[in-house]
Amino acid sequence: MPKKIVSPKKPALEKRRLWLTFGAEGTTKPLIWGMSRKFDLVFNIRNSSVTNEVGVIALELEGEGKIIDAAIKWFRRNKVQVDPVEMNTIEG
Repeated sequence: MPKKIVSPKKPALEKRRLWLTFGAEGTTKPLIWGMSRKFDLVFNIRNSSVTNEVGVIALELEGEGKIIDAAIKWFRRNKVQVDPVEMNTIEG
């Protein structure tokens, strides 16, 4: 009888919703695009308001927890304030 092939265990995927807040300098940078090129994550923009002075984006990230953590650190290095979203804030 042939041996059963077992696939390696895949890491559990997480979903996190975050508020990204940035000042005038960040409003002209392609921050979401940069994050998507650097990290293997699925993203969904749930809400946003961007002017020349300030930007606020509700962003949902899905992927491995350690990759989400790395993306959050990357945003912070790019002068973006990152805060968790209360789940009912952007539902619907």
